[in-house]
Amino acid sequence: MTNQFFASGHLRRIALNATTHRHRVVIVGAGFGGLEAARRLGGEEVDVTIIDRSNHHVFQPLLYQVAGAALDISQIAWPIRHVLHRFKNVTTLMAEVNGVDVAARTVLLTDDSRIPYDTLVLATGSTHAYFGHDEWAQYAPGLKTLGDALSIRQHLLTIFEQAEREPDPDKRQTLQTIVVIGAGATGVELACTIAELAHEEMPGEFRHIDTRTARVIVVEAAPRVLSGFPETLADYALRTMERLGVTVLLNHPVTECRADGVVCKDQYIGAGAIFWAAGVRASPAAQWLNVPADKAGRVKVERDLSVPAHTEIFVVGDAALLEQENGKPVPGLAPAAKQEGRYVAEVIKTRLRNRAPPRPFRYRNYGNLSTIGKHTAVVDFGKVTLRGRIAWGIWAVAHIYFLIGVRNRLLVALNWFWLYIKGERAARIIISRKT
Repeated sequence: MTNQFFASGHLRRIALNATTHRHRVVIVGAGFGGLEAARRLGGEEVDVTIIDRSNHHVFQPLLYQVAGAALDISQIAWPIRHVLHRFKNVTTLMAEVNGVDVAARTVLLTDDSRIPYDTLVLATGSTHAYFGHDEWAQYAPGLKTLGDALSIRQHLLTIFEQAEREPDPDKRQTLQTIVVIGAGATGVELACTIAELAHEEMPGEFRHIDTRTARVIVVEAAPRVLSGFPETLADYALRTMERLGVTVLLNHPVTECRADGVVCKDQYIGAGAIFWAAGVRASPAAQWLNVPADKAGRVKVERDLSVPAHTEIFVVGDAALLEQENGKPVPGLAPAAKQEGRYVAEVIKTRLRNRAPPRPFRYRNYGNLSTIGKHTAVVDFGKVTLRGRIAWGIWAVAHIYFLIGVRNRLLVALNWFWLYIKGERAARIIISRKT
């Protein structure tokens, strides 16, 4: 209701008055890439409109901590308007895009409104990929948005409450079985934080169940965890996960997801909760533009991140496919998206000033990081790898640095310190419609 009213009024006025605008840059998506591009264009002699279906920017690398009740949503999300309010040339719109009219150079909204552009930046990200089984989504939700994180947290806390009231011991154990599908960074981090919550932080709080008996199972089709990390770090991560009480089933592709459990490698696992961390697919940006895409739906872009044959359109972040000099694609990570957003803003500024364009985009890898619980992590800097508590310290500093605002940095740091010392999580409230 709010989106439609907002779009049908203000957005149409923008379209009618388009001729009065300076060069118009429209950015679709306020993730890392889109927000960085908007900030870099703030204060320039250009009119910027950033469109997102949500009113907030979320720090996705810490979503699993919201899902695991370690952090509250206000600590990793910020209103887009507040972040950009000091830039008077930037307009923020909460609306949903469903297409692009390339010939007319307009962005199409779901209520048939149109936003004209001279330059378009698509930073529309990605969503969950169920490998042709979209029906699994209702049983195995993924983790991409604040809504996903809150839903997972709600479900996770609720199954323990249900187990407390369940008289049948077999059903009680099934309720306390949590399956995480996928052993990439998200799956590993989510499984470990769930295991710590159940095995270390909730024991003694219930009277009829012992949460230390809860089973956290990671199911992975590949032969090892953390496939994006060196094998030595992956082996260390596996051993650490097992010490935390996480059961890891490698070479176990999932063949069925249903309400009461999963089937993998002809093995049925009954579960009270199933969470998906096995893959992603790009937004429909390629379909909107009617341009080539890879199997994951990513737009194949030029070295300056523009779309072939459409130099006025750029794609950044998870929706873009750009091969590096080593032949590997730029990874779908937050630092990569920020670098791409910053680069595209520079390209746009040089065009407006009739200057020579910057050199082709080159991704700078500042390291790959993943936590394995609240005390340890693995860090891959390429030639140098770290693990354990030192790696966790580097991970913590890096993530606090990328948070927006001093207040959020302090709150997250204090939460982690309290969790590290006391093992207490501050966000374990179940909110029902009656609450």
